[in-house]
Amino acid sequence: MPGDLHNHSTCSDGSVPIHRLPLMAARVGLDTMAISDHDTLLSVQYCYDHPTQDGVRLIPATELTGYDYERSHRVHLLAFWPDPESKALREHCDIMRQRRNECCLQSAREIEALYPQFRTEQALEYAKDSGVLYKSGIMQALHELGLCDGIYTSLYHYLFGWNPRGIVLHSPEYRPVRDVLATAKAAGAVVVFAHPTVYQSMPLVRELVKEGMIDGIEVEHPRNSPEDKAECAALCEQYGLIHTGGSDFHGANHGHPNPVGACITSDDQIARIEDLAHQRKQR
Repeated sequence: MPGDLHNHSTCSDGSVPIHRLPLMAARVGLDTMAISDHDTLLSVQYCYDHPTQDGVRLIPATELTGYDYERSHRVHLLAFWPDPESKALREHCDIMRQRRNECCLQSAREIEALYPQFRTEQALEYAKDSGVLYKSGIMQALHELGLCDGIYTSLYHYLFGWNPRGIVLHSPEYRPVRDVLATAKAAGAVVVFAHPTVYQSMPLVRELVKEGMIDGIEVEHPRNSPEDKAECAALCEQYGLIHTGGSDFHGANHGHPNPVGACITSDDQIARIEDLAHQRKQR
């Protein structure tokens, strides 16, 4: 049976606790799931500690964030089977945790001045599992207070939007994408470029593929355009790359929620990830 290789829990910015995700996969007939929370080892360690849960095989993963400074946009890289003891990976996660917290705490302080009902402590309740305050946690608190009717609504865009820029948006400094790739490789991970359409990343994908810098591309994703999917599939075929799919599940913390299993990865591609990860561990 196929697997869903892109999912988020309360270990980052998802709304569902990590221990509940495998059963969701089992109920839709999947036998493999990767839990890939943002820039953290929490999901990695959980899946190493629980290799099978509710009849579902769990793949340790993390979604690492980098930045393409040439084109001025973020980049997400799915790192499967990384070594949780990797010094470089631990440093990356520590840096991103600190930077994200600083930005969101500053945003929360500014929101306190805008909405007297809101207190930062309430938003921090949603960060207990992750140890990181995310914008979605702030929005959950605002929603609970009746100040908005959802997470990614007009208020979110007013506060945190990109264009026009939100009035309390503070963005962390991201590491250059090639530095993040080096971090993932130092951790022995199998690296797949995530959802190229989301950040208009096809020019970068073409570069990295030609340089042999990535192991695969997330072709099947709810937000990939048909044109990008077709090109990514062709690149995977031409260069022998791994072809993956994932729902990018965030539970309620998503503008257009996608259930677990919305996009999937075939058994043969999952086997390729596991074989490559095993080869790298032997080295």
